[in-house]
Amino acid sequence: MLTLERAKELNATMVTEPHLIVHAQAVSAAMGAMAKHFGEDEEHWAAIGWLHDYDYEKYPEEHLAHTEEPLRAAGVSEEEIRAILAHGYGIRNEVTPVTNCEKSLYTVDELTGIINAAARMRPNGIADLEVKSFMKKFKDKKFAAKCNRDLILKGCEMLGMDLKEVAGICIEGMKPYAAELGLLGTEH
Repeated sequence: MLTLERAKELNATMVTEPHLIVHAQAVSAAMGAMAKHFGEDEEHWAAIGWLHDYDYEKYPEEHLAHTEEPLRAAGVSEEEIRAILAHGYGIRNEVTPVTNCEKSLYTVDELTGIINAAARMRPNGIADLEVKSFMKKFKDKKFAAKCNRDLILKGCEMLGMDLKEVAGICIEGMKPYAAELGLLGTEH
């Protein structure tokens, strides 16, 4: 089973850009929180989240096309590779998210981008970010415009969950990592 430590080691062989490392950590934190919600192994889901953009820095135009073989060779399980591939559903491939882990990764990948952007604008960062404030930002299509809101909503639908519930889980999951994510706020 993929551990968080091993996921970080593997990711570090391909990912060096600071913003991509922060994104990996944000998705990892959100995935750990989603695992807790579903009563699953938090570290395992967090590890999958950390590793989800393994080939993105080197192959942005061919993202996920250079993931499967190297991760398989590194001993990552088929189930874990499938979860990573499924976050590209409808964009990079046709690997349909089926499990709660796959659906969660598909959803939180984009969702954490909006949470991150919303928290960066606040004096106390993510510490006091509430779902209500997040929802205002989510509804503003110009805010964090690159984050695919339709994909997030589709993911929530797959999970059978409301956007507010998923956002709340992810915000709470990211709070303990505020310093590492650069989300302590504008006053710190």
